[in-house]
Amino acid sequence: MTAASRYTYLGPEGTFTEAALRTLPEAATRELVPMISVPAALDAVRGGQAAGALVPIENSVEGGVSATVDELASGAALMIYREVLLPIAFALLVRPGTTLSDIKTVTGHPVAQPQVRRWLAEHLPQAQWESAASNADGARLVQEGRFDAAFAGEFAAATYGLDPLVTQIHDADNATTRFVLTGRPARPAAPTGADKTSVVLWLRDDHPGALLEVLQEFANCGVNLMRIESRPTGAGIGQYSFSLDCEGHISERRVGEALMGLRRLCRDVRFLGSYPRADRVAPTVREGTTDPDFLRAADWLTRCLDGRSA
Repeated sequence: MTAASRYTYLGPEGTFTEAALRTLPEAATRELVPMISVPAALDAVRGGQAAGALVPIENSVEGGVSATVDELASGAALMIYREVLLPIAFALLVRPGTTLSDIKTVTGHPVAQPQVRRWLAEHLPQAQWESAASNADGARLVQEGRFDAAFAGEFAAATYGLDPLVTQIHDADNATTRFVLTGRPARPAAPTGADKTSVVLWLRDDHPGALLEVLQEFANCGVNLMRIESRPTGAGIGQYSFSLDCEGHISERRVGEALMGLRRLCRDVRFLGSYPRADRVAPTVREGTTDPDFLRAADWLTRCLDGRSA
């Protein structure tokens, strides 16, 4: 298949990322290529070897996935075109014949550990944890005999010849991971009425109220923030960028006005896309912030400038 029909994802085979990717209808007609890391998956898109990459960006227990948040803020620009929400429950995968009493070492992705910490303390208090590049990679390491057990999706057991010794492991009910499908920059898809917009911003300077000024732009335009996360830029202590998601689509006046406000106030703003919300929940738009409200205000200003009755 050509690059235009290829999607990459955080591999190897058997990850939750692969499971999330396979929920997309178009995945059935794409070549799905596992990559060893989030940067590798995204770089394949940047380099033209793939049309899209699905990567994890946020977990309801652990928060943002720093590798993805940082990678989208740096390097050649990419855009988000779709999101997927996947309920997460882990299985304890072992080589056939292994019992709980045999387990001395366990592995899994670092994001998995906070989601199974209490279960691990209760059932395997003496087991030593060591992180793997992904949950599926942890399963591969168990297959190779380097660890006794791995926390991964139950669906990964068959791929690596392992048994799911315990299933439905999660410390928090309704644990969910959010994944995003990224591609090279292009015109955003048309608004659906239930959309999300993502950006990364860098403050112009550090002064009292700098972040408040940014937040006020959203408040003034009636745009609800869904996530905001600070990340170090690497330029020194106290130097941060801010990654955020808000309700709405860039083509809507209230969202566009808020983003223009950010561009005025900030040293830089990177637009990461406007795309359909996976939960399909439409925002509540308060009076005074609808598109017609903005149009009427613009018309009023024009009449004032033209010397007509305001």
